[in-house]
Amino acid sequence: MINAYYLYKMSNVLFNWNVPIIPKILKGFIFIIYNSSIPYQCVIGENTFFGYGGIGVVIHKRTIIGKNCMIGANVTIGGKSGKKEVPSIGNNVSISTGAKILGPIKIGNNVIIGANSVVLNDIPDNSVVVGIPAKIIKKLNES
Repeated sequence: MINAYYLYKMSNVLFNWNVPIIPKILKGFIFIIYNSSIPYQCVIGENTFFGYGGIGVVIHKRTIIGKNCMIGANVTIGGKSGKKEVPSIGNNVSISTGAKILGPIKIGNNVIIGANSVVLNDIPDNSVVVGIPAKIIKKLNES
């Protein structure tokens, strides 16, 4: 089965080319097929992969996600009530199943976010975070 990333990528390219209706139709297909909201307006880097095709993923339309990321099923990346800013995610980030990343925060490069974690604060590069709210439990080697 095709990964939701490919449908997102097609809709994003068409949106950037100012094609009017097709990006909305593709976004609707993503919702129908994967029960996900992956807007064509968000920025998702190359080689990013959605686990299980992208089932249940919800991403805010102003979110920026780096390259080579892995996003598990049922992940939410979105804003917080009363805040305009939304999460920004670096390169080589692994977001495990069920994680929630909320508010005006920055996730560094080479970060692993554990399953069902709720991330409410900035996470520096080369970190492993878990829990509710998420806390750094390990620093990865920078080599």
